[in-house]
Amino acid sequence: MTVKISQTAELQKFFEEAAGFGNDNGSPRLKQIILRILNDTAKIIEDLEISDDEFWKTVDYLNRLGGRNEAGLLVAGLGVEHFLDLLQDAKDEQLGLTGGTPRTIEGPLYVAGAPICQGETRMDDGSEEGVATTMFLEGQVFDPQGQPLAGAVVDLWHANTQGNYSFFDQSQSEYNLRRRIVTDAEGRYRARSIVPSGYGCSPDGPTQECLDLLGRHGQRPAHIHFFISAPGHRHLTTQINLSGDQYLWDDFAYATRDGLVGEVVFREDGARGVPGRYAELTFDFQLQHAPAPAAEQRSQRPRALQEA
Repeated sequence: MTVKISQTAELQKFFEEAAGFGNDNGSPRLKQIILRILNDTAKIIEDLEISDDEFWKTVDYLNRLGGRNEAGLLVAGLGVEHFLDLLQDAKDEQLGLTGGTPRTIEGPLYVAGAPICQGETRMDDGSEEGVATTMFLEGQVFDPQGQPLAGAVVDLWHANTQGNYSFFDQSQSEYNLRRRIVTDAEGRYRARSIVPSGYGCSPDGPTQECLDLLGRHGQRPAHIHFFISAPGHRHLTTQINLSGDQYLWDDFAYATRDGLVGEVVFREDGARGVPGRYAELTFDFQLQHAPAPAAEQRSQRPRALQEA
């Protein structure tokens, strides 16, 4: 038997009290959000006839999710982060803000404060030499008219051959595979690094536990993350996913988009001065003009910071 009480005057008054509407203190915005969450939660419980066992298992799951610092991973895996990109795309289209390199998800593994370099850099610390394939990554940053943008900051990060990221993987050196490159007079950036591996959610973690129950895998293709910024231009958060990866169009985090596939070319000709096989990847970016100064900055999402 379905019983619904959440929309009664008595319960609505109770939810408003719980959300802080009975006082003049605190944040009006948060009160509005909490009231909506309470109402929507109650509606889900009623409409889907959520049992007490299901409810408290969910509470336990959220505790474990936070304990493993996997909330950002689950948000990506359930497509919510991709939804935010699609919503912003739709808002941009409505305002006539089109063109430029597509955005895509940031993911939860950025670390602020990477070393900053002029024009070119080496990103890896050499610890995977003999195991990793050397990669030469380069490209240009352009303005909306197709002119090179000198002085743009290309902030990039990626995983090692095990699919692990420095800082979160304590076995790696500080800022390994993380750099900021200031583009040269031709808007060019160049980086020597290694071909990254994709990664999978921890098999014993709560994100994979949820995905298992949904009948889904938790694998990502090899990819490289980017923040790109320049004065007067809109900050770009994006990533390029590497061609040839089996999960290229089956990314559990839904980050692969048209226009964001990096074509990797493998060579073995000694032209780059490294022995054996190496990879080349060229990828250019085009920024939009910033419609307002705030658009030049990335979001205020909390991010990790390497301790000094």
